[in-house]
Amino acid sequence: MLIPYYRSADHAFNLLHGDTFELLPQFNFKFDMIFADPPYFLSNGGISVQSGKVVCVNKGDWDKGMSQDEINAFNLKWLSLCREKLKDNGTIWISGTYHNIFSVANCLTQLGYKILNVVTWAKTNPPPNISCRYFTYSTEFVIWARKSAKVPHYYNYELMKHINGDTQMTDVWRLPAIAPWEKSCSKHPTQKPLGLLSRIILASTKPGAWILDPFAGSSTTGIAANLLDRRFLGIEREEEFAAISKARREEIEDVKTYNKYRRKIPDIIKAEDNQQELSLCCESGAIESLPFLS
Repeated sequence: MLIPYYRSADHAFNLLHGDTFELLPQFNFKFDMIFADPPYFLSNGGISVQSGKVVCVNKGDWDKGMSQDEINAFNLKWLSLCREKLKDNGTIWISGTYHNIFSVANCLTQLGYKILNVVTWAKTNPPPNISCRYFTYSTEFVIWARKSAKVPHYYNYELMKHINGDTQMTDVWRLPAIAPWEKSCSKHPTQKPLGLLSRIILASTKPGAWILDPFAGSSTTGIAANLLDRRFLGIEREEEFAAISKARREEIEDVKTYNKYRRKIPDIIKAEDNQQELSLCCESGAIESLPFLS
């Protein structure tokens, strides 16, 4: 039995502290969806701008650059382990930039996944380009793939259309990077915004679904999942970030904070008046514990 680093009282939020390559093989549970924000391998002494100040972009040893062969081997290994943890109709989302996303796409194809979309996240508030020698970096990519080419996946088309003003949602999403209120318990250096994860979860899961994040960081995936009546297991190697995850989850135990966060995410507000999402929420039922956690 695995011992969680942290588990919420309702068992909807579960966090393991350790290496995902060591922990994933230790259980056989199948998830409805996986979101992964793997290393981009960008920590090589570069600089950027945050809050108007020039800062180093080195994020830690976990993000140090590697050779292309090493990057490919890394991605092939974790994607293979994750495929074993998906239900047959499950889907996986992987975020990246040009530094790693092409390797991820090739590995997905090699392992038998079917790529459904490559979403372009166009940030509405990107940091400036301080060198002034090329275009400002303002996008990241999120690949959406299903486990099997032959087994249909879940996609809440009507809800996404409703959120998008009753027109089909495209694969270009104009969303901001994280806001100050999302940093209340400190900040992970590659933290994704709750708005991005909320859209991903609403699009590809039903309430009550189990979601896995093998590189949990500060557990934005888990916070979004719980705000949307989904259940979460995260794996995080760095204890500093696991502690932030715990603090963030404990923060939304307060009903006022929980409701305040939901009101700050536009897609959640729009989903609340969608009858399909509301009816599914009523069907989600009681939360069960993960059988492999003590």
